Amino acid sequence: MLKIHFSDNRQAPIWLVDERFTIGQDSRNSLVLVDPSIGPFHAEIRQDHGFYYLTDVGSPSGSFVNDERINTRFQLRADDRVRLGSVELLLVDPARSKTKAEQAARWYLQVIQGEHEGKKFHINGSMTFGRSVKCELCFSDQELSRRHCEFYLKDDVLEVKDLASANGLLVNQQKVSTAVLQPGDQLKMGSVSLLVIGPKSTVAPSEDEDATLFMRAVDLPKPLKPAPLSSSPSSQTNPLRTAAQANPMRAAAPASAPSGLNKPLLALGLLLVTGLLVAAALFAL
Repeated sequence: MLKIHFSDNRQAPIWLVDERFTIGQDSRNSLVLVDPSIGPFHAEIRQDHGFYYLTDVGSPSGSFVNDERINTRFQLRADDRVRLGSVELLLVDPARSKTKAEQAARWYLQVIQGEHEGKKFHINGSMTFGRSVKCELCFSDQELSRRHCEFYLKDDVLEVKDLASANGLLVNQQKVSTAVLQPGDQLKMGSVSLLVIGPKSTVAPSEDEDATLFMRAVDLPKPLKPAPLSSSPSSQTNPLRTAAQANPMRAAAPASAPSGLNKPLLALGLLLVTGLLVAAALFAL
């Protein structure tokens, strides 16, 4: 089954489900195009045994398929470009392929309440929203202004601007004049509510407060390497001398007077020496 896409995204795509599908400015047409280059009953598409045929019904500006002017029962195929006056349409078979516009589409507005509920509109470039048939997003809600607001993409950022509407523009229940939109935002204009659908944003993972934190241990000083031993005797250190140098008072202690315990022995030695001297004198006489 084929689907009609508008090259200028003036409205949502339309399925060709009827056996006879008429196009023109007159309100009795299946597809009403209010454009000076479109006739009241400009052309019709008939479905016959699964095939689609386009016929121009005497329009002043003509009907063209892939830049070739046609008259009656011209068979249409997927990816054909149909130009009626200044309006260009693209025929798409969604079961086979997607249009380049759909492949590059990143931002959509989906109606979640009000007229056209459930429909999804692809936002491309600058698109106006309101009751006027000249708006790319045309709704008949009487609470809307003719040109209520404007959606526009700038460096893949979607923004909306209120065009001095009578009832205002609400973004997430807050009245605004302009706003940068994010996926998941909800807009309300009159009785129409829209959901913003956009590319997924990358959010840095938040730090878990309950997670175990590993702290670096205190760096301890490295042990000192022992001094290498010298092979020469003069360079070797005498531990007793080192101790004496560290405590000179303690080293001088052996040179001091003997303690009280050694006095009897000293007296006995003197007495013995004296006796020997006396005996030697007597022997000499």
